[in-house]
Amino acid sequence: MLQTAAVGTSRATGLRRYRQVLWLLTKRDLKVRYTTSVLGYVWSILDPLLMSLIYYFVFTKVFHRSVGEDPYIVFLLSALLPWQWFSNSVSDSTKAFITDAKLVRSTKIPRTIWVNRIVASKGIEFVLSIPVLAFFALGSHAAVHWQIVLFPVAVVLQMVLITGLSLIIAPLVVFFRDLERAVRLILRFLFYATPIIYSSKSLPREFRPVMAFNPLAGIFDVYRATFFPQELIKKEAVVGAVVCFVVLGVGLVVFRLCERAVLKEI
Repeated sequence: MLQTAAVGTSRATGLRRYRQVLWLLTKRDLKVRYTTSVLGYVWSILDPLLMSLIYYFVFTKVFHRSVGEDPYIVFLLSALLPWQWFSNSVSDSTKAFITDAKLVRSTKIPRTIWVNRIVASKGIEFVLSIPVLAFFALGSHAAVHWQIVLFPVAVVLQMVLITGLSLIIAPLVVFFRDLERAVRLILRFLFYATPIIYSSKSLPREFRPVMAFNPLAGIFDVYRATFFPQELIKKEAVVGAVVCFVVLGVGLVVFRLCERAVLKEI
């Protein structure tokens, strides 16, 4: 019993140290991003905000096409802001080991921390951008529904998905450097293959079963349900949630298989 208690205490201590180091690295990333920039926090929301305004102008003022729900600016931001978290995290994960190669080799902390600190710092930026969505929602008198309680669920699912993908990409890029450029191309394709500027319900019926296996579709539906409950497609949300945890499981396996080889390569 004493041995079991000692093991439990050791694990608790290790987990506590892991969280402390993760928080220190996350704060470092945020400080580097904000203290070296004049606009600081504004940059984290400027890109999705400008993209939203451009799409809003094009679809509502130029072509007068119905591709989402009204108010369209809220419809756009409710997916573009989380997309920014996803895109930036996955993109930066390609450099997770390469940028800090010396620290990765010399420290004994679990190497997953170099991936998780990217997910955490970009996640904090996403949380800090939510007031922008709230501002436009208030300004356009968008109704808030009870589905807002599902918003944290979407955040957790997205965090699981990003972590899983990043754990796959980060070590593989060390061996296949061209994967970094490939990831950028895939992200561009995925932007249009995901219901961000349009609604899942606007797709032809034959494409909807395929879209259900894009976990971002279900996650973004959950986000949008706060203001547009009719956007929540339960099948997409459930299948997307399952895919998120499958990706995380695959990510953990790939990372463990590659970890030693990565340390030798960098």
